[in-house]
Amino acid sequence: MPRPGLSGAKGGTDLVTLEHLNFTYPGSAAPALRDVSLTVAPGEFITLCGLSGSGKTTLLRCLKPSLTPAGVLTGKRLLAGQASLSLREDSALIGFVGQSPENGTVTDKVWHELAFGLENLGLPTGEIRSRVAETASFFGIQHWFHREVASLSGGQKQLLSLASAVVMQPELLLLDEPTAQLDPVASAHFLEALSRLNRELGTAILLSEHHLEESVPLSGRLLALEGGRVIADGTPREAGAALRALRHPLCAALPAPMRLWAGLDSPLPCPVTIAEGRSFLLKTPHGLPLPPERPRPETTPLLRVEEAWFRYERESADVLRGLSLTVGRGECLAVVGGNGGGKSTLLRMLCGQLQPQRGAVRRCAPASAGLLPQDPQLLFTAKTVEADLRAAAAELSEPDARVDEVVELCGLRHLLCRHPYDLSGGEQQRAALAKVLLRRPELLLLDEPTHGLDESFRGSLRAILERLGSQGVTVVLASHDIDFCVRCAHRCVFLFDGSAVSEGTPRRLFSANATYTTAAGRLARSIVPGALLPEELIAVCGGKEDPPLPPPLPPQAVEAPAGPPPKAAKKRPLHPAAYLTFLLLIPATVAAGVFLLEDRKYYFISLAVILESMFPFFFAMERRRPRAREILLLSVLCALGVVGRAALYMLPQVKPVAALCVVAGACFGPESGFLVGALTMFASNLFFGQGPWTPWQMFSFGLAGFLAGLLFRGRPKHRLALCVYGAFAALAVCGLLLDTGSALMWLAQPSWGALCSYYLTGLPFNLLHAGATALFLYFFADPVVEKLERVKVKYGILSS
Repeated sequence: MPRPGLSGAKGGTDLVTLEHLNFTYPGSAAPALRDVSLTVAPGEFITLCGLSGSGKTTLLRCLKPSLTPAGVLTGKRLLAGQASLSLREDSALIGFVGQSPENGTVTDKVWHELAFGLENLGLPTGEIRSRVAETASFFGIQHWFHREVASLSGGQKQLLSLASAVVMQPELLLLDEPTAQLDPVASAHFLEALSRLNRELGTAILLSEHHLEESVPLSGRLLALEGGRVIADGTPREAGAALRALRHPLCAALPAPMRLWAGLDSPLPCPVTIAEGRSFLLKTPHGLPLPPERPRPETTPLLRVEEAWFRYERESADVLRGLSLTVGRGECLAVVGGNGGGKSTLLRMLCGQLQPQRGAVRRCAPASAGLLPQDPQLLFTAKTVEADLRAAAAELSEPDARVDEVVELCGLRHLLCRHPYDLSGGEQQRAALAKVLLRRPELLLLDEPTHGLDESFRGSLRAILERLGSQGVTVVLASHDIDFCVRCAHRCVFLFDGSAVSEGTPRRLFSANATYTTAAGRLARSIVPGALLPEELIAVCGGKEDPPLPPPLPPQAVEAPAGPPPKAAKKRPLHPAAYLTFLLLIPATVAAGVFLLEDRKYYFISLAVILESMFPFFFAMERRRPRAREILLLSVLCALGVVGRAALYMLPQVKPVAALCVVAGACFGPESGFLVGALTMFASNLFFGQGPWTPWQMFSFGLAGFLAGLLFRGRPKHRLALCVYGAFAALAVCGLLLDTGSALMWLAQPSWGALCSYYLTGLPFNLLHAGATALFLYFFADPVVEKLERVKVKYGILSS
């Protein structure tokens, strides 16, 4: 069955055509992409490189319409010859794999993860089974086909993410640093799977990477970005020569054979692969001695790990098995090994977060410890990088000076006003490192510190660690980046199966390995024994590597080109039909249920109220076609209301539903506020029981959200103002309407006196509801509103 939207690509049209493309994020003074013009032909394998913040991730997401960020996009963008794609065409044409496999999985089983996308396309069951089986066999997944996704290793999860994209049979596959969290062996397996995909299926690959040693030899084209602009585009040899002529910092990230050739200025052709590099080295004189290794400082022990055993659960396998290790004061110790080898567990044990079940961790001298976790987002608590750093430094002496010091040290000056979650992976790593360094730890523990960092900042990080080492700081780092470990560590320890199987200087440990070593080590093996780095090979051959020029200014510091300013999310005008529906039609429907149907058709009335409350919402959606994430946000708010009402069922009138209706209306507008209130009460009554009261509850809580949207429309959402309105809505809107409904439902002959009696009897309960709603808003409104407002700006969600 031919797939929609691919006829042009199959007929010879380029899959991607960009002409003078510019993109600017909301609230940003400078574009993230600047005048980008390029094409991607069917079957190409392209590696995309650039320093952190150069626009790689933005470019990849702009090539998949469903993932394009909110912002101003100008210029020409054609995908398979078309200016726009439907969601179905987008899914069929373009696959996307991110750097974090945990964020890409949506189901619990491997087989279901593979079938999920096909099920959403509505394909026949037979075709789904056939595609899933074929893809699982191609990637060798059949051996763990029925396993839980949570039980997989990091490499298996990333391979599953790739297979889940490939099962859709895309013509173009976009990958955003997919090997960033993988060890060298898993990374090599993943890239080999990509190469097979490109060779055997003809799938076009656009791969963003910081580590180019393995990806560039597989590529037919290398594309380099700087400040959102394309600065090099061609074959690896052509792009490498262009970067060398610019003396760009990216030269240090090029594969070892290309760096060796550039450092010797040889007339021989530039080698790209390890095999070509070995042939080049054999033809080049190389008789000079190797440069000496960094000497290990003669210091006293700081920590001793003695026969440590550890497991996370009683029935689980041991993560550490009789591990013994000594850490000296002032040394830099690198812990290497495969995924799941126990590196992160060891770091948490050294800082005191974990205690061994057998054995001991003994401190030979008191020392403060600081741990940089593998996920830097765990350390962020404030709305901006600057606020986060200043809050962490508030209790320190001279906090302003200390913040300025770490900001300069980690190169964060241009990122201070950004939200930490909006930074790139490398920028988040730098911000988290700065926060750890604020307290001047004497023992610095780094878990995958080069994850997401470009070569320029990896060099800066090495300089930071050397400076800390000269001040007597002890550094223990766990890393898959063997090149980084060789350059900065005095000693390396190789963990396997929970124990230290070997340790020694980097040269002694890695030069004997055939696979678990650096690219230069594989290149020099048996030709220049002991060489592990390109600069060592260059020195042995008598050459000299040109130092790179200083890194370019960050995009925010460069003058923006002329053009329209970025547009923030707008307020969406409320259609007049919404006022008629919410204030006239729905009350009339509820009244009809009471007086005409005598409360006997409450299911029918409830359905009518739901449909009527959704009518303006659907009308607006049809007009502007919102993304699924907008609907998802409202669904989450409804789900929270249902769960909150169920969790607090034993406390009369203490429920968060009214508070969530107020927040929904204040953040997303009157229509959304009414919809959240009505749907929450209908869905929660599936647990508490439907009855004639259901339409009244739906209308009253919906009206509270609707009025909140009108009141806070375009105004600041201060916590106290939300609390005051929430108490009023619970008391005067929900309370009075529900008391009126109770009187009309249960009184044969309603009168004003009977109504007043109902109001007085229900007053204590309504006051309790008002107080509980105000308390919920007082404690939770600020963080929830802040998150929702930020999501609105980031994804361009319009408010009514």
